[in-house]
Amino acid sequence: MIKRVFLTASVVLLSVALSLGAAGKKDTSAKPSQPAQVDPQEAGPATLSQQINGISLQLDTSGVAPRQVEEKTERAILRDYAAAWASLSKALDQNRADLLTTTFVGDAQQLFATQIAQQSASGLRTKYVDHGHKLQAIFYSPEGSAMQLRDIANLEIQLIDGDKVVHSESLAVVYTAVMTTAEDRWKVRVLQAQPTAD
Repeated sequence: MIKRVFLTASVVLLSVALSLGAAGKKDTSAKPSQPAQVDPQEAGPATLSQQINGISLQLDTSGVAPRQVEEKTERAILRDYAAAWASLSKALDQNRADLLTTTFVGDAQQLFATQIAQQSASGLRTKYVDHGHKLQAIFYSPEGSAMQLRDIANLEIQLIDGDKVVHSESLAVVYTAVMTTAEDRWKVRVLQAQPTAD
């Protein structure tokens, strides 16, 4: 009975949380969405597109301030951002907060570790099916140690009880991400879904 109540509450909370960041919903009765494809004609000189571990990413640095982003840094950001989403997906699916430590720090790591603890205690897990990210660099710190990004992430998010999918949504979610240098890589310090105007 307690688990059923928690499960119902979890579905409601998941729906509310995801709707805050939804840029647009897709019909879940339709065929699963395909990975986002980047049109080369849309990519300007300040846009880098890559496919990393099956995740499609596009990074636009044309409006970044106060300094420009070096090509080496652009590639490192895409590599490490893709790695962060891969580890997040695995951590939420396996209820293993330890998998976050290589790619997340600070508030973002704590946020998802708390989510994992709560869903694990209730016998639930979350699965992300990642269909791609369109990133825009907003801020790149003068010393080159922090970058703020706006991410439109195309995701299918499933809430699973045992082996049964109890809730599923396909969304385009707008995130604000902050990445900072740590050790020999970039790590995600903030990953916050943004509300959109109706």
